[in-house]
Parts: sequence; C-alpha cells; structure tokens
Amino acid sequence: MKAGVSQQMVSEFELGHVDRMSLGAIRRIVRAVDGHLSLTFGWRGAALDRLLDERHATLVSRIKRLLEAAGWTCELEVSYSEYGERGSIDLLAWHEPSRTLLVIEVKTELGSVEATLRKHDEKVRLAPSIARRRFGWAPREVSRLLVLPDLSTPRRQVGRFADLFDRSYPVRGAGTRSWLREPSGEIRGLVFLSPTTQGGDRRSSVAVRRVRARQRERPSHESAQSTGLSPSPGQADAASTTATGR
Repeated sequence: MKAGVSQQMVSEFELGHVDRMSLGAIRRIVRAVDGHLSLTFGWRGAALDRLLDERHATLVSRIKRLLEAAGWTCELEVSYSEYGERGSIDLLAWHEPSRTLLVIEVKTELGSVEATLRKHDEKVRLAPSIARRRFGWAPREVSRLLVLPDLSTPRRQVGRFADLFDRSYPVRGAGTRSWLREPSGEIRGLVFLSPTTQGGDRRSSVAVRRVRARQRERPSHESAQSTGLSPSPGQADAASTTATGR
C-alpha cells in the first residue's frame, strides 16, 4: 500500500494498537493519509510546573538580591495592559543616582528564541510609561537584562543562536555585573545564574571559585586542590598522560 506497511499493521493502527509499532511506521501511515503527527511529552503532571516555578522564583530572587546590594530598587511581577499588549515584567529595577530603568526578563528555558526577544522588546518599549505612572520614576536611560539558568542546555541554545543573542544582548558575564554595580548609559546584557538556592548548588560555587583562581594566577593543580574542583577534561587528559608516561 501507499504507506509501505502491511495491511495488518494498518488495521492495528486504526484500532489504536500502536504500542508495538515503530515511530517510523506510524509516521508513514499518517503521511499516507495526508495527516499530521504531533507528539506531546509530559512529566509527572504538576510536578514539572512546580519545578519550573521554583527555578524561576530562585533566579528572580538571586538577581533581585544582586541588584539591591548594588543600590537598586526592585519591583517584582509588574503586570501591564497597554493598547492591547498584555504581560508581566519579571523584575523592573530603578537606579536613582543614574536615573536608569532596567527591564529584566527571567527564563528557566528558551522555548522560542524569537518569542523571547520579541516579548522583551515589547516590555522595554512600554516600561518607561509604566514606571512613570506606577512608581513615579522618570528614567534617563532604559536598559534590558536577560537572566538564564547556568545549565548546559540554555548555554547550548545561546551558542546555537549566537548571531541573534550577540545582537540583542552583546554584554555578558563580568561586563554585565560591572555595569550593575555602576550603571552608565544603556546596556543590553545577558547573565547566567544558578537555578538552585545558594549553598545547594555545587555548580554555582564552582563557577565563582574558578574565577577567583584565575584572578590570583595560581597554577591549575594548586587551584584544583585548594578549591576541591575537579580538573577540566583537558587537564585530566594531560595529567593522565604525565602519570603514565605516554
């Protein structure tokens, strides 16, 4: 037949007995009738939503603490409805000495890069009028910051769409943190933060310790011993080669 499968398999498909059928066979049958196959993955129901909400709340809390320590005033979940455009700004921050308004978008995952950039643009565009009307802030500069979890998947996504992210958020890492301490002019920044609470995430402490080790210019083996860090893959290979004499 057109699908390239047996009539018995087609009958099983029609009866909904697809457990033992391969995904390829199912796709062929669906294409044969000009159908569309859509797969939906679920994970423990509401548990996934609670996990994502917890990660989101943790990221918001961490960036809020960083800003407040640097003298910013922060407002959380600032909802808006402007000329048919609706949404909520995760964190709206105000730096009085420089009259800088910072619009922060916090994402636990990047489902759609285009949608993320477009929605952040919308919030930045509407933020000055919202700030004046709701909080009496009259900004001289309006900046944006995207906060992502410091995990391998978001980092890979940023790397995969490097051209887009480089144009939209050209300031990263130390440059972003330096600006947050002393804002001057406009910034479009991106920062990765640990998605777990302070002290409960080894990855976060590893990142901080590595930076400190480089600043002190200690030898890599001393850094690993003093901080408890595992050597990088390249360092591990070099150490193995030296030890075995190969």
